Order: sequence, then C-alpha cells, then structure tokens
Amino acid sequence: MTALDIPPSQRTLYFISGLGADERVFQQLKLEGYRIVHVQWEEPERGETLASYAHRLSAQIDSERPVLVGLSFGGLVATEIAKQQEVERVILLSSAKTEKEIPGYFKLLRWFPVHRILPFKWLLWAVSWLVYWFFGLTDGGERVLLGEVLHDTDAHFLKWALHRVVTWKNDAVPATAYHVHGSSDRIFPFRYVSADCTIPAGGHFMVWNRAEEISQVIDQILAGDRVLA
Repeated sequence: MTALDIPPSQRTLYFISGLGADERVFQQLKLEGYRIVHVQWEEPERGETLASYAHRLSAQIDSERPVLVGLSFGGLVATEIAKQQEVERVILLSSAKTEKEIPGYFKLLRWFPVHRILPFKWLLWAVSWLVYWFFGLTDGGERVLLGEVLHDTDAHFLKWALHRVVTWKNDAVPATAYHVHGSSDRIFPFRYVSADCTIPAGGHFMVWNRAEEISQVIDQILAGDRVLA
C-alpha cells in the first residue's frame, strides 16, 4: 500500500505558520477528511540555528511520513525538517525553497541588521500601511487579523525568525517539495522563485483571501493529481 492509498481520514497534515503568525491564518481553508495538526512555535534558544530549531519542532510530529504544509517562514522550517527525516510531501505556500529565492532586500539585513537593534515590533506598527501593502491586504478584516497576530507575537521570536530568514543558507530542495506561489507576492516576489503551481494575482496572504483555491490545490496535490493552476 502506497501513501496515496491511505484513506484521507488517516492522513495527518502538519501546518507550520509564517513569521509572526499562528494557526489563525489557516482558518479559511476547507480541507475535509484530514487530521489537522498546527505545529506550535517554541521559544528559540540563544544563537539557535534554523536547522536546530526545526529539529526541536519536529518532536510535535507523530507520523512516520508526515505531510508538511509550510507558510512563508514556516516553509523554510518545513524544508529543514524534510532534510532531517523522511516525509511524504512538503507543500510550500508563499515561501522559498533555497536561499536563492530570498530577495535581495532581505539579504541586505545580513550586513545592516537594523532588525536586531531597533524595536522591530513597534516599527511594524509605525509603518502598518507598508506592512499591509507587502502582504497585499485591502480588506479591513484581513488587516484586523494581521494586526491581532502581530500584537500576540513575541518580539524576541520575531527578531530571531527574521534573522534566520536573512541568514538562511540552503540549496537543497526536498524531492517531495511542491511549491505554490502567488504571482503578486511582494514578500517573496514571484520572479525569484521557481513555483510548481502559480496562483494568478495571489499575494502573500493568499492562504486567507484565496483560501478556496488554495484548499483545492492542496487536495489535488495530496490526491496525486496534476495541478493545472
């Protein structure tokens, strides 16, 4: 019996949210017949690498060959987990698979790490209009959700996670990876990534405001169908 022969009711999807986000960003998805587990962020240890952090988070995974769904920063974490253990599938949403897919403006922070000096969380609030633009938010409800998530996010974790993004060194793409990306993503611009499935006009928050399409794509991927989007 192959993994695709296992009834959906017995398959577990492990969702890993984005930088500064939590499971609320996945609320709009409609995935029937799966066991859904949201991997919870843990306090990073001093100087901890992304690989080490991913290893610690993997303790929350109780399936032998899990299906990982990583959103944005969570996609980087999912990629690192997939390098450490066998997985059935890694589905990356609005994310990056290698350091080459990280845009240049992130890499500038390696040399000018202002995010580690300034009160970064406060700065995000001060330029919230710019944050909304980067995420492609136009609806008031979306802005409220992002505002609540940022408010609830630990400032230390936010700084640590951003630094892990800008210093990420990876060129290994898991063989089981499937990358879903929006053509209008402003955080990880589409021109930098090599996506397996493109969501036309999808922004970085498409997991919420294009949730019906994303749900269908995930279902198709797990069914082993060729995704036409």
